[in-house]
Amino acid sequence: MENPYILRAPIGANTKKTIIGRGRSSGTGGTSGRGNKGQKSRSGGGVRLGFEGGQTPLFRRLPSRGFSNAVFTVRYSVVNLSLLEQAYENGDTVNFESLVAKGLIKRSETLVKVLGKGTLTKKLTVSVDKLSESAKSAIEKAGGKVVSVVENS
Repeated sequence: MENPYILRAPIGANTKKTIIGRGRSSGTGGTSGRGNKGQKSRSGGGVRLGFEGGQTPLFRRLPSRGFSNAVFTVRYSVVNLSLLEQAYENGDTVNFESLVAKGLIKRSETLVKVLGKGTLTKKLTVSVDKLSESAKSAIEKAGGKVVSVVENS
């Protein structure tokens, strides 16, 4: 009987790479599926994405409309109260450095927001960039305190 815990790809998922340009009997010899002559048959040939043979490309013919504010969005690393309950002991301080040390966020992430999902029974001192109202009330209800939060929302 086969071991059910060994991971294997389904049948037909792994296929052999087609090797081109290795003689007529390979099925892809001669021009190797590139056709006869022309720019696309040559090595390094072909045109860039959107090129229309010298005609003004579609992306330049269409007017640019609207404005996207996506560049200016502020992204937060979200940490829930349930994670704080598991990772921290009573009386600990929750800040950027301790969250990175415990592996709850990555070093590359810059802003942290604590959300109120889950329950908190430990007294924690929380010093993060942003805090939801439910998280703030849950921390204070458990006997902890919130330090130097720039804004709440």
